[in-house]
Amino acid sequence: MLTFENPTDLILEIPNRQQASFPNQSFSNSYSRYQAYINELCLNAVLQWLQEDLTPQAKIWPTTTALSSFWEFVNGTAVIVDSKKLILVPQDTIDLSEFRVPQEWVDIPNWGGDYYLAVQVEPEDGYVKIWGYCTHAQLKTKGSYDASERTYALDASDIIQDINVLTLTLQLCPTEITRTAITPLPDLPLTQAQNLITRLANPEIITPRLAIPFPLWGALIENGGWRKSLYQKRLGLPEQWSILQWLETGVSEIAENIGWGKLNLEMGAASARSVTETQPQQTLFRQLEIAGQLYELLVIPQTEETWRFELRNLTIAATIPGGFKLRLLTEDLQTFPDNEAVATTAVQSIFVDVALEPGEGIVWEIEPLPENYDREILRF
Repeated sequence: MLTFENPTDLILEIPNRQQASFPNQSFSNSYSRYQAYINELCLNAVLQWLQEDLTPQAKIWPTTTALSSFWEFVNGTAVIVDSKKLILVPQDTIDLSEFRVPQEWVDIPNWGGDYYLAVQVEPEDGYVKIWGYCTHAQLKTKGSYDASERTYALDASDIIQDINVLTLTLQLCPTEITRTAITPLPDLPLTQAQNLITRLANPEIITPRLAIPFPLWGALIENGGWRKSLYQKRLGLPEQWSILQWLETGVSEIAENIGWGKLNLEMGAASARSVTETQPQQTLFRQLEIAGQLYELLVIPQTEETWRFELRNLTIAATIPGGFKLRLLTEDLQTFPDNEAVATTAVQSIFVDVALEPGEGIVWEIEPLPENYDREILRF
């Protein structure tokens, strides 16, 4: 439902407002819970508008199930529209004299967006107002940086207030240059990352994003596995990504919600190249969509220390196209010998075998990138 106060105001009704999850227990404190509530109302309204007026393929980045682990820490939500990333930045104040964007959405390389939408949220009245937008380049070149709040701010006079310009630009100028270069963040050693997670997991630290220098904070939460681990520890949850625990007692609810499951795999001809057993074996799997087709990532125990990661096409008799890659990385995203399998031609499956010590974490990657991919650290 759209109405206009003036030619540049875009007012959107909030759909399903009564079903918003506030207040809920998915956050460590009331500040984060309310931040999530405002973001959810904003997202519900703006995403519906984008899907109805621009493209039905507009989607949340990186995935719906990851939103809580963003909103626990940072205001804002990313949405992909065709090849562009839009960052929705809501506020519930009536002061529209400037547009403030958290530094994470500007200076973390894989978080950075193309367009940033200023959204005023009116929860009690049931609407949101998109009152302007700017590009990443505008924020970096014209915005003023507030070191105490770690935000970039643009005066209202410096942002584009006619949202029609944005819709036309998205439709007619998909190659418009919107971003300026983002300085890479430092590599974070594993021990340091684990120490930071332990420290910041204390829920009494209301705004962990301001508790350590930004380069360390940005490097920590850019790693999706570390971001989720910190979020879950702040909620007081036990380890959610233990492979051994999944095999013994079942996949955790958090992992199940994103597609992990357990099955008995008949280890016969399909895996005869390296496994001599033929009895059913407990195996973990995750269904993935890649380039419009369904695939399955399997995690198969080989010995007490050795595990196989295997990618298969779920369609009977279908193959994995040439060029696909399956890659394993350490928890801090480092490579190691024989960590990658490449399909040079169409094949039935590709796999990587890896020996892991107790407690070690591993990250999987696939090229081309699966839909809704967000890094996970599987703990062995």
